[in-house]
Amino acid sequence: MLHILHAADLHLDAPFAALTAEQARQRRSEQRLFLDALADTAIEKGADLVLLSGDLLDSEQTYRETAQALAAALGRIPAPVAIAPGNHDFYHPACLYAADFWPKNVILFREPAPQRVELPGLDLYGCAFTGQFRDNSPLAGFQAAGGDKPAVMVCHGDVDGTGRYGSISRQEIAQSGLTYLALGHVHSCSGLQREGGTYWAYPGCAEGRGFDELGDKGALWITLDGAQVTAQFLPLCRRRYEILECDLTGKEPAQAVTAALALGRGEDICRLILTGEAGALDVSALLAAARPYRWALTVRDHTRVPQDLWAREKEDSLTGLFLRDMRRRMSAAQGEELATLERAVRYGLAALENGEDTP
Repeated sequence: MLHILHAADLHLDAPFAALTAEQARQRRSEQRLFLDALADTAIEKGADLVLLSGDLLDSEQTYRETAQALAAALGRIPAPVAIAPGNHDFYHPACLYAADFWPKNVILFREPAPQRVELPGLDLYGCAFTGQFRDNSPLAGFQAAGGDKPAVMVCHGDVDGTGRYGSISRQEIAQSGLTYLALGHVHSCSGLQREGGTYWAYPGCAEGRGFDELGDKGALWITLDGAQVTAQFLPLCRRRYEILECDLTGKEPAQAVTAALALGRGEDICRLILTGEAGALDVSALLAAARPYRWALTVRDHTRVPQDLWAREKEDSLTGLFLRDMRRRMSAAQGEELATLERAVRYGLAALENGEDTP
């Protein structure tokens, strides 16, 4: 029985452009802490092999302390660690992977064609992106050597993809002769998949970097028992991205917002979407009241105009003229434009209430 820790898409030193400069700096620091969490997990659970399926780095703009932290963390693992560079951290003679500071237990794949490394009880294969794009499949024409030992490959690629990032077909996976294919590139965990006799999986990214990468992130704990493979997801991320909705209908806005946020984790990064019916909202004040409940927070107002605000639509007044005009505009609008007009109705009525309301 063999135990493998599989991670990918760490994207170390990502810019985190949507956060403040200080928050972005802290997130990059926390990405380095993920390396220690990965190493600690490999040590505590007794991994026989660690597979890193590309995009460990977000770009070539890597901080020295990040490179040092990466090498130090991997060097602590008492097992082989295999790296298959991806499209963000592709291999070339001047890249970080070509440096000579890597620990002796690190196996770096540098060729686009799969290379074989014989390990105790296992045949390991791997290949690398050698440019930003890869127009052919990493498994094109590949067939594992066969024999009594399980065969495992680590690579970066796009199953069912149609782009330029190493598109892999399910037929290629089924015909590969591999026991397990450890993939990177897709940022959501796929769970354990199977094509023919080959199991495969994406562990997803290590740390979410935006609201398209929600929930727990981490690594996969893979167990090989003969031809049987099982997988367990291990959440290792420091913070999660979450999207919450808060219905303000018939509620005091600040109380409703704080009640919704009180149920979650304060260390997470949240987008709060306000829904339901509400009058004119002071979103800045709501944001100030809500900020203590999350490490980072944004608020989006998707509320609707309360029906009773339209009651004066037929009046012979400025309010009536305004409402009739807005009703006409909204009848032809949709999506974000409609939401903007909804907010304009609320703010316009609030302004009219404080001014002269006769034509």
